[in-house]
Amino acid sequence: MKHTPLAIKILAGALLGSALLYTVPAVASTTSSPYFEAEDIFALEYASEVQISPDGSQIVYVRASNDIMTDSTRNNLWLLDVKTGKQLPLFADNFNYSQPRWSPDGKKLAFISNVSGSRQIHLHYLADNKTAQLSRLPQSPANLSWSPDGTQLAFTMNVAASEADVKKRVKKVKKPAGAKWSESAVVLDRARYQADGQGFLKPQFRQIFVLPATGGSARQLTSGDFHHGSDLTFSPDSKALLFSANLDPEWEYQPRDSNLYRLDLASNKLSALTSMAGDESAPVFSPDGKQLAFLWNSNALVPYSNNKLKVLNLSSNNINDITAEFDRSIAAANWLSNQSFVVQYDDRGQRKLATLSHKGKLTELTASLGGVSQPQPYLSGSYSVSDNGIIAYTHGTSQRPSDVAVLQKGKSTVLTALNEDLLGHKKLAQVHEISYKSSFDGEEIQGWYMTPPDFDPSKKYPLLLEIHGGPHLAYGAQWSAEMQRYAKEGYVVFYDNHRGSSSYGERFALLLQNKYSSPEDYADHDSGVNAMLELGFIDENNLFIGGGSAGGIAAAYAIGLTNRYKAAAVVKPVINWLSKVLTGDSYLYQTFHQFPGVPWEHMEHYWQRSPLSLVGNVQTPTIIITGEQDRRTPISESEQFYQALQIRRVDTALVRIPGSPHGISNTPSRMIEKVEYMLAWYEKYRTPSK
Repeated sequence: MKHTPLAIKILAGALLGSALLYTVPAVASTTSSPYFEAEDIFALEYASEVQISPDGSQIVYVRASNDIMTDSTRNNLWLLDVKTGKQLPLFADNFNYSQPRWSPDGKKLAFISNVSGSRQIHLHYLADNKTAQLSRLPQSPANLSWSPDGTQLAFTMNVAASEADVKKRVKKVKKPAGAKWSESAVVLDRARYQADGQGFLKPQFRQIFVLPATGGSARQLTSGDFHHGSDLTFSPDSKALLFSANLDPEWEYQPRDSNLYRLDLASNKLSALTSMAGDESAPVFSPDGKQLAFLWNSNALVPYSNNKLKVLNLSSNNINDITAEFDRSIAAANWLSNQSFVVQYDDRGQRKLATLSHKGKLTELTASLGGVSQPQPYLSGSYSVSDNGIIAYTHGTSQRPSDVAVLQKGKSTVLTALNEDLLGHKKLAQVHEISYKSSFDGEEIQGWYMTPPDFDPSKKYPLLLEIHGGPHLAYGAQWSAEMQRYAKEGYVVFYDNHRGSSSYGERFALLLQNKYSSPEDYADHDSGVNAMLELGFIDENNLFIGGGSAGGIAAAYAIGLTNRYKAAAVVKPVINWLSKVLTGDSYLYQTFHQFPGVPWEHMEHYWQRSPLSLVGNVQTPTIIITGEQDRRTPISESEQFYQALQIRRVDTALVRIPGSPHGISNTPSRMIEKVEYMLAWYEKYRTPSK
């Protein structure tokens, strides 16, 4: 796509019965440099939302490419033939497409697109090459799901709730015609009143709807001041919908609780299928319709617990825990037969697919899911399975973002090569695994390091320690545009999955319980830096540290413990937990799951975990980067660190990203800007290596 002239025309379908001519959107050209340069980020592409047809013969997927003229990512739909590998653009234009869903007979594709000016549900008839807009909705739909008989689509949409009680009671003064008054006050009276990326939440709730597949009016099925179902599943007879929800009056104060419900479409009768303590979600019927698999997560007041796969026998109501002895978190499960599943899970820095028997026997299929996370090498990726057991998935490596792959008869085949035109002729950083013991308690820590292009082990290189966020997430040997840029500029980039990281089981994740951040997790990083020095090609006088979100907290905490780093990049951090938990959007969860309780009862603990408590020790020159609209780690946190370091005469700079939420790399130019600011700061303090 990157070199393709705009004149290439694609007859991709018809909207409301009339043919449309589609063109590939303007994207960046590749640079002539043999290395990965900043502007090459605009030319990257990746695959996501892979959906295999019921008969396993075709795959539709979302192909994401960056538009250099609008600084945006275009999401188009492409179609792949599984047998031949031939792919065709289904919808490739200046609009965005998402959530492709095959009809049960495999002859139609439902999807959501903004081609009409707002996000609406559309239906594409493959044989006739015709497309119809099915919906005229006032708000964006989500969570598309076909009924097994193919007659209707279920979806969710936000619906306005009642006004705040105090607002109803306020006396209204009539505004004279033509008068220009100030904007009316915004009234907030709910516990969940803000969300990163959304700002102050409107008084509305997610409700469930059904829409005839032939078009017509959408019917609202649920109501009330509750969020209903982000995981819709029809019953095998298409007469009921299953979904997950917390319908308790205290739902706002129960962030890890929900039950499974069955909603009869004819009578609107609602019945609870589960009532367990904890979070039940993602219901899937067995092929014979007699069993219901679902995921369950504990509501214990701990920061991490594994998702378990459970099966409900619909005749006896007995629930069987399939993964009781499996110390990894199941992320997605689909039935292969009435006695077995395909499951997705993370294990030691890899995202894997495996078959799982009813008795808990696990057989790995592939460990190459990934490539969807573009800036950093987080574990990512997804899959879908056909009725006859063929699996399509996003395939990622340390050298390439995600492509589309298919797994059948025990063999994986990668069907696309979306970035060969960009990366095939470039010298990239290579990723190597390293394992070492933490100096704190001897705990084994897994890490990776990236060597620059043209690496010479006889030379000395500066080292950049890059700490992941979460903290209960994981890095792996995956593509990272940001780290490729650091390595191209001559840095060996080291990253690890320190204590608290996911993919190593509950015990390892909970080593960080009530110690976020702490000398313990810094010891994991520090020991890794020492292990890197022992390799012989690291310049001990050119060590640098950086990280974002939880990684930004860890980096800020680290420079309060040590002065071994020449410079630091602290990105979207928490600096003072006493102020953060009551200003950020995650307070209802964080105060009880990541901390012992509310800050006014545990002030000493909150202060001990705060990088601000160590700021009197900091001598490391520090750049701080945060989005101005960040509600997860509000920019006031960064301002506290900036002002404290200025008072202490420590060289520091505060980079504010206008209008940006927590995800400051949410556009290609901002990903570039973040990296280049960090590189410029490191270069200011980097000295020539001998």
